[in-house]
Amino acid sequence: MANLPRHRVAMTIPGPTANVADSIAMAKRLEQLGWDDIWLADAGGLDALTLVPMLLGATENTRIGTAVVPVFTRTPAVLASTFAVINQAYPGRFIPGLGTSSHAIINNWHGLTMEKPLTRIKETMTLLRSMMAGEKTNFEGEILRSKGYRQAPTSNQPIYLAGLRPNMLETAAEISDGVILNLFPRSALPKIMEHIAIGAERAGKDPASVEVVCRHMMCLTNDKELGRAAFRAAFGPYYATPVYNKFLAWAGHEDTAKEIAEGFKARDRQRTSAAMTDELVDQIALIGDEAECQDLIREYAAGGIHTHVMSPMIPDPQMIENTVMAFSNERFSF
Repeated sequence: MANLPRHRVAMTIPGPTANVADSIAMAKRLEQLGWDDIWLADAGGLDALTLVPMLLGATENTRIGTAVVPVFTRTPAVLASTFAVINQAYPGRFIPGLGTSSHAIINNWHGLTMEKPLTRIKETMTLLRSMMAGEKTNFEGEILRSKGYRQAPTSNQPIYLAGLRPNMLETAAEISDGVILNLFPRSALPKIMEHIAIGAERAGKDPASVEVVCRHMMCLTNDKELGRAAFRAAFGPYYATPVYNKFLAWAGHEDTAKEIAEGFKARDRQRTSAAMTDELVDQIALIGDEAECQDLIREYAAGGIHTHVMSPMIPDPQMIENTVMAFSNERFSF
């Protein structure tokens, strides 16, 4: 019988403006309070794969993951060698999560071209598995190629993949060790889990053995309007990007996705934000007091999510502190 993942509480270290010292201090505190994991984004600010070993070194048992490092911004050889170093130093505690990211980050920030993301993911994983097995590369793919690269074998290093729509969800469950989710309406979770099961079964895995990680955009507050406004400001334009706009439509909100895209194209920020109703925002984000947010996490757990990554949307010290305490061992259990 396959080992089944357990439920875990995790935190995103707050914000791209956080400094290294504050991040290390937060990691130590989270471990003391009984949090299981820390998952770092790699979207500007502190570099995730540089910070990971610092946080591992500052803690004793905390698992550190990335959600996600874009496969377009580092070559497979760079990823393989980086993973090898962290794996050797901190075996069993590092979970690299990879994804395709978005056009805004890949095309605009990095000046690269986000094309054929599914192919890029598959070829990256093929090369990573080969490199980390210690094999000498001789690969000529549709997008990637590598010849003559070899490193020492790296054992027992899981790699997780992010997925949104069916093809990527199924691929993630099939070829990686765990699936990372983000920014979906709760009503779409059952069909998301169906596609994860399809991919797992394609690889001969028990679907229940595939760890599912989710980053929860959270605003632990009694002022729901404040939380909704924060979500719209941050993610209205996000859902205008091709990847997330198509995802929102697939998740059952075609009219909203169209209105967001048209508002964004017209450079009408108000129209773009207003397209997201209160009901939709409440379907995607976790906004409410401590008990409400705790109950929503339990609801996600019942729906198949194992690892719950709390991501405070407002970088207010008191709001972050409220979240830290709300999901401490003392105040929360599944």
